[in-house]
Amino acid sequence: MDSAPLSVPTPTGRLVGQPLLYAISVFASLGVFLFGYDQGVMSGIITGPRFLKYFNDPSALEVGTMVAVLEIGAFVTSVAAGRIGDILGRRGTLFSGAVIFAVGGAIQTFTNGFTIMVVGRIVAGFGVGLLSTIVPIYQSEISPPNHRGALACMEFSVNVFGYASSVWIDYFCSFIESDNSWRIPLAVQCIIGALLAVGSLLIPESPRWLIDNDRDAEGMRVIADLHGGNEEDVVAVAEFQEIKDRVMWERESGEERSYASMWKKYKRRVLLAMSSQAFAQLNGINVISYYAPRVFEAAGWIGRDAILMTGINAIIYVLSTLPPWYLVDRWGRRLILLSGAIVMGVALAMTGWWMYIDIPQTPQAVVVCVIIFNAAFGYSWGPLPWLYPPEIMPLTVRAKGVSLSTATNWAFNFLVGEMTPFLQEVIEWRLYPMHGFFCACSFVVVYFLYPETMGVPLEEMDAVFGEEEEQERLEDEESEQASLVSRQSRRTRQPFKPASNNFLSRLTGGSSRAQYQPIQDGEE
Repeated sequence: MDSAPLSVPTPTGRLVGQPLLYAISVFASLGVFLFGYDQGVMSGIITGPRFLKYFNDPSALEVGTMVAVLEIGAFVTSVAAGRIGDILGRRGTLFSGAVIFAVGGAIQTFTNGFTIMVVGRIVAGFGVGLLSTIVPIYQSEISPPNHRGALACMEFSVNVFGYASSVWIDYFCSFIESDNSWRIPLAVQCIIGALLAVGSLLIPESPRWLIDNDRDAEGMRVIADLHGGNEEDVVAVAEFQEIKDRVMWERESGEERSYASMWKKYKRRVLLAMSSQAFAQLNGINVISYYAPRVFEAAGWIGRDAILMTGINAIIYVLSTLPPWYLVDRWGRRLILLSGAIVMGVALAMTGWWMYIDIPQTPQAVVVCVIIFNAAFGYSWGPLPWLYPPEIMPLTVRAKGVSLSTATNWAFNFLVGEMTPFLQEVIEWRLYPMHGFFCACSFVVVYFLYPETMGVPLEEMDAVFGEEEEQERLEDEESEQASLVSRQSRRTRQPFKPASNNFLSRLTGGSSRAQYQPIQDGEE
């Protein structure tokens, strides 16, 4: 069923084209800025003397709980965010998450003890869970295929900038000789949350969500604006038609949108999406993000110097997220993930080794190893697990699939955050090569199981997994039984050819799986 786009008057004096796309990305990125800020803000204040005195020298378990309990709230809402995102829309979910996060930040700022702090962290977690789920979905749905990876990596750079900002705010506030030394960094969360809430009211809704909810005129207007503002632009009309065709095909096929049907039909995609987020945490980043000052203290840097080293590390961490802006849509997803896993694993192993031998050079050597680890993560396993899940999930279950992958992130986030202070005391230096082992595991999983998605339109992702080819084969068989003539499918793709099974082929995306070939002009 074809549906022509409805004409809507185009008002003047507003952003269109690339300026609109980048403006949307900036506002949406405030959501991941909040996530990054919240990751780092606790790392600095939990080692401050004023904080420790106010909370009566909390035990390692209490510190771990205050830090990691946010992930419980984030886990709950990230599971629900799939349904919420389909009901409220992407923009409405952004607004809700920002408001909830600001409320949680206010509770933390004015806490009067351990219990209220935990409550504030959980409430803030509810907001983070919504934001961390919906921002990648929203970004992927408004981004053109050839820039989708770069824009997602830019978002992660903002996330890390949030982390770095919190570390330096912690450092400068550590000179305040009162409880404001830790209350002010927590209060900043409220300001950023309010800015995001206002910004979410100014950006357009996802065109894919609008079309999926029969708001074709609004969807066409957003697509046209993203392509320069002309609703008769050939590319804009073609994109609208492709999305509309996909929506109608999914409805006519009777495809259910439940979690159960998603698991039954797209189990492989769901598992890949979940694994990417699980390894992002198991590879050890939150040992550094949440507890970097404690890591540096264990290596010999004491007090404020540990926070200063964390701040220097954070600056390099931010810089490391810039190369993927250029590389992700040129090298592809697989090569970046594989190379990052190697460097991270080696850096973690060396961190443990320097702590084990414990010589005068250990403090400086650990700083270097941690910086290398953070830089490798910022270039690879930091941004790509947020890009990959919304890319590979189909529109009908994209919000639900991404919600499961994000919930996996928060589940493992909580596990690592809660256990790290305890493990730092019990197994000491062995903690770091343990996470290095998980880096090796992630290399193996990506090498053998992850298909390359670079440059593939979201509506054509079925071809990457061979599902569209299988569907066309079944349709042809049914037609042959009825007419003995093979009916040509609505879209004929280039033949699928098994790639050579050598190392270079696998490294750059090839395997024994069928390879995606884009539709060529004139083949419709």
